[in-house]
Amino acid sequence: MAAAGPQIPLSFLLRQLWLSLLIFGLAGEACERVVLNVPSKLDADKIIGRVNLNKCLRSADLIQSSDPDFRVLDDGSVYTARATVLSEERSFIIRLSDIKTGIQKEIPVLLGQQQKVLKKRHTKETVLRRTKRRWVPLPCSMQENSLGPFPLLLQQVQSDAAQNYTIYYSISGRGVDQEPLNLFYIERDTGNLYCTRPVDREEYDVFELVAYAYTADGYSADFPLPLPIKVEDENDNHPVFTKPIYNFKVPESSRIGTEVGVVCATDRDEPDTMHTQLKYSILEQTPKSPGIFSVDPKTGVITTKSHSMDREVVDKYTLIMKVQDMDGQFFGLIGTSTCIITIEDSNDNAPTFRQNAYEASVEENVYNVEILRIPVDDKDLINTANWRANFTILKGNENGYFQITADKTTNDGVLYVVKPLNYEEDHQVVLEIGVSNEEPFTRDFAARVPTMNRALVTVHIRDQDEGPECSPLTQYVRIKENSAVGSKTNGYKAYDPETRNSNGLRYKILHDPRGWVTIDENSGSIITSKALDREVMDPQNYLSNITVLATDQVGRSCTGTLIVSIEDVNDNAPTIPQDYIIICKSKMEYADILAADPDDAVNGAPFYFSLESASPDISRIWTLNRVNDTAARLSYQKNAEFQEYLIPITVKDRAGMSATKTLKVNLCDCTHSSQCFAAPRSGQIELGKWAILAILLGIALLFSVLLTLVCGIVGTRKGKHFPEDIAQQNLIISNTEAPGDDRVCSVNGVMMQTANNSSQGFCGTMGSGVRNGGQETIEMLKGQQTLESYRGAGHHHTLDSCRGGHVEMDSCRYTYSEWHNFTQPRLGEKLHLCNQDEQHVPSQDYVLAYNYEGRGSPAGSVGCCSEKQEEDGLDFLNNLEPKFINLAEACTKR
Repeated sequence: MAAAGPQIPLSFLLRQLWLSLLIFGLAGEACERVVLNVPSKLDADKIIGRVNLNKCLRSADLIQSSDPDFRVLDDGSVYTARATVLSEERSFIIRLSDIKTGIQKEIPVLLGQQQKVLKKRHTKETVLRRTKRRWVPLPCSMQENSLGPFPLLLQQVQSDAAQNYTIYYSISGRGVDQEPLNLFYIERDTGNLYCTRPVDREEYDVFELVAYAYTADGYSADFPLPLPIKVEDENDNHPVFTKPIYNFKVPESSRIGTEVGVVCATDRDEPDTMHTQLKYSILEQTPKSPGIFSVDPKTGVITTKSHSMDREVVDKYTLIMKVQDMDGQFFGLIGTSTCIITIEDSNDNAPTFRQNAYEASVEENVYNVEILRIPVDDKDLINTANWRANFTILKGNENGYFQITADKTTNDGVLYVVKPLNYEEDHQVVLEIGVSNEEPFTRDFAARVPTMNRALVTVHIRDQDEGPECSPLTQYVRIKENSAVGSKTNGYKAYDPETRNSNGLRYKILHDPRGWVTIDENSGSIITSKALDREVMDPQNYLSNITVLATDQVGRSCTGTLIVSIEDVNDNAPTIPQDYIIICKSKMEYADILAADPDDAVNGAPFYFSLESASPDISRIWTLNRVNDTAARLSYQKNAEFQEYLIPITVKDRAGMSATKTLKVNLCDCTHSSQCFAAPRSGQIELGKWAILAILLGIALLFSVLLTLVCGIVGTRKGKHFPEDIAQQNLIISNTEAPGDDRVCSVNGVMMQTANNSSQGFCGTMGSGVRNGGQETIEMLKGQQTLESYRGAGHHHTLDSCRGGHVEMDSCRYTYSEWHNFTQPRLGEKLHLCNQDEQHVPSQDYVLAYNYEGRGSPAGSVGCCSEKQEEDGLDFLNNLEPKFINLAEACTKR
């Protein structure tokens, strides 16, 4: 017997069987697969076929699709949830569930174009090879409000496949499975389409049904057929005006054909048919006679057709409007509305005076008093611009003594005297008054009647005894400045209107704010009481207003104003406000000289400038040319020396008064006037040779230290290259075609340069300190501690190590701390010496101190090597790009 296999526990087998049954129950029992032939491109919300759900599970109350692109309705119709493109066959599962019993079943659905086996009538198996066809759309319509009998046969739907196979029909859409439900149905076997009840076209004008043809096994024999059913209209709706009452306004002066308003009606019947072809008309007008308005039968526009509109006779009309469909035929349906037309007022009535002539009287010297009221009549609408009067004095008021206005309440004209009348000049004045309306007359009315009514007003002037007259009220007098105290000039003059002279009048100053003058009591002449200098006054103080009182013998008086003006005298010569001028010779070729004169413009510019007789050197070096009325240009010769010059300049005004001023001009060697200080008028300041040497030496030392630090870092290692990604981020790629001719190397911290040919092996210090002050530099460094003694043994090198432009790494590089400790005290000492002149006095002209950032600055130092105290962090030199290898070779050995 064969050996027995391993024993499986019974409990394990039972557990596995229970899990299998559970999984099978959850998965559901699979029903027969359904194949739907569909096009490759599917639009959204389109039916693609129908599945017989009852064949799989009759009591299904939950239907789900495993593919979210498709949804399934209760009747088995399959719709697309979104637009889908099928590149190959596609399948999904329809899950059916009976929640009460817990039964679940699945229907596999395959989408694609396949050969299908159809059953012929009376034939068991036949293979049909053809492509799907669309049915020929069958036009269908039904009359709205049909009387039946119902159900009403509309048409029969037939598929071509019914000639050879058993075909069943169904429909869906609004009126079947959508509101209104069960309005249409189709016989499953015959394809007859029926309607179950009447339809209102105004509610549903067309029903978009879809018809399906399928075999007994659910195969779609043809594509779904769109089946629109149009509802034919019946004239069952009356036309209705958009408003029950229309209100319009029209001016009474409107011409024939003026549009008053538009009435409009609507009809719910089918547009563009006789059922909605409307015609408008006027049934009745109140008042009835005469006919004033007409209406366009097509558009409903109401217009005027008569000149008889007069608001003063009839101010409102009422029209009964009618609208009828069927283009107004007697069997058409009718609707009515009311139209109220208000006649607006126009200025077609002129205001008229009640009489042609009026009289009034007034005393002389009286003003701002009412002397007459003139009433007018106007038939236009009260308290409108067509009714309100507008009065005008046409003649007799040339001197402006009178004014006429309209009383807004009574519409009367009110005549005023606004200026005192003089009986001695005129005993009476005749005025011609005209009246019109605020609103212009209408065109037709203005052509028929005059536009303005006229009347005459005679004003009588009564005489009265009056005092002196101050005329004119304001009088002027001019006094020359610097006039002697007590000088007398003309003053204020008043006169008696009865005698027309000034005899017997007395004068007195009532108010004098400045106290410049006094007045002669008898003659009115003024006398100066103080010396007047125009130049010491503000421009606003050149005038003084003095109030003068004139009194006659009986005490009657008048008051006037005397304006005293100070007249300018040419008592000031023009002056030059500048005293000291700095001219930077490197930047300025001239300087402009300005002059001013406190006198009035008549005694001021234009000014005339000239160089006063001076030393021959001044005339030879300096020239003066006029720029404008108040300025001249001072220019110098190119060979002028740096020094201060005293230049006398004479300025003369237009009246001939002149003055001479000596200007101090500093011709300086500067770029800005703030850099120039007062200097002696001979010689120039020169830097001493020791100061120049100190400057050159300091510059050489600074360049040597900085270049040594740069080369020392670059030459640390041989053959190092940047990683490609780092180099692209830190170095700018240059288009240099070849290495440069000059290379820099470092020897003992002094930068050496190989010029043009490296084979010559020449190395020298950079800067002017070698050529000009090299010997003094060597002597200055004698006796001081050298870098070699500072470093100790083992680091000795010679200048020969730099021959050929190459530097040994061990003999030419030092750490930053060694260089810092060696150079810092010596640089400080040299800078201190450079900051002094020959007398060992600090001089800021040589070396300028700059602020130090301080240790720990977040910005860091600007030195390229200040943070490189050790060799750490220099790995980026391992991979220099080819463009930078030439620089590395200049500072390292190949």
